[in-house]
Amino acid sequence: MLTDKGIRQSMSRKDNFLDSAVMENFFGLLKTELLYLQNFDSLVQFRTELDEYLDYYNNRRIKPKLNGLTPVGHRSQAISVA
Repeated sequence: MLTDKGIRQSMSRKDNFLDSAVMENFFGLLKTELLYLQNFDSLVQFRTELDEYLDYYNNRRIKPKLNGLTPVGHRSQAISVA
């Protein structure tokens, strides 16, 4: 199925924890800041809350490590300098 979609599977090489560190960190934050804080009445409600969280995470969350910028702001700044 992956080949039909033009996707190359990359599971054959030795595992490197750095490959998954970014996503592990993101999912940890997602669970801590969204999933564990409330009970969802339906999948639709969860999806709505998830969409709002992703918007917050990318567009409004200020990160000290990014010099006080949001992730989108930091990427935009980096692109304009390049």
